[in-house]
Amino acid sequence: QVQFVESGGGLVQPGGSLRLSCAASGSFSSISAMGWYRQAPRKERELVALIGSDGSTAHADSVKGRFTISRGNAQNTVFLQMNSLKPEDTAVYLCYAVQIGKVYWGQGTQVTVSS
Repeated sequence: QVQFVESGGGLVQPGGSLRLSCAASGSFSSISAMGWYRQAPRKERELVALIGSDGSTAHADSVKGRFTISRGNAQNTVFLQMNSLKPEDTAVYLCYAVQIGKVYWGQGTQVTVSS
């Protein structure tokens, strides 16, 4: 079982930046990947970025060049640096982890981009 502590969401103006953090606890051994999805009202859940246990990363086309996923010194912590935010980035951002083929989800943190 994996639990998460997510932080860093909030209200920001277009063009601004936020940094999301996600710390996994519990049985986080054998986690093969961690990352972030986002869920906007009336839209499907979208993969934003992921980082593998080997450090390899992938980002959605919609955020490439603006968002960067990274891992902390502790293998159970990931960050999402979000720059040049746009109103269409407004969503609940959910941290997730894959462990032995099972996906665990955080409760999410709200990101609102508005002037």
